[in-house]
Amino acid sequence: MVDIRISGRKVTITDALRSHVEDKLGSALKVFDISPMTCDCVLRVDKNPSNLERKSCEVTVFVRDNVVRVVASGDDMYAAIDAAADKASRQLRKYKTRVVDRRQKGGRIAVPANIEDLADLIVGSGEDEDDEVLVREKVIDLPPMTEEEALVQTDLLGHDFYVFTNATTGLINVIYHRKNGGYGIIKPKIEEEHD
Repeated sequence: MVDIRISGRKVTITDALRSHVEDKLGSALKVFDISPMTCDCVLRVDKNPSNLERKSCEVTVFVRDNVVRVVASGDDMYAAIDAAADKASRQLRKYKTRVVDRRQKGGRIAVPANIEDLADLIVGSGEDEDDEVLVREKVIDLPPMTEEEALVQTDLLGHDFYVFTNATTGLINVIYHRKNGGYGIIKPKIEEEHD
């Protein structure tokens, strides 16, 4: 059985909501039978009446040494939970085919530095922040990995970018989703010393 932790932001978690989350996410996650696996579910309600999709369900699954994150929003909390469970199921399927199956073929699995740090990074900064003030600083370890492994981590986290240490060069790289499709990578320019 998967450990599912449920919390609410600006919403009270009723027994009916808790039961629905446990039922939907439990069904979506138990199919994969990968352990250890834990899940955090955060239900949010945006109080802004101009936002049509005010209710959201954010699911973060910690599976082995990786993080899978999905968010679904809508005007109904139960529909958002259902959509998040479906997205989590698809992401776990992707995780299993890309990461677990590669391990069985003899490849190396990408391991993020610290799951708690990564979980903090994927949560939004806050709603009332001033754009010109540094409001958050995170220090993370950057494990060496290949560009392909960094792509897998980017997809699993649902991020637009991922910072990693390139296993080939030993330098810090950033891989990111391009707006017109595909991925890009940012590498530091190494200045050669002239004798």
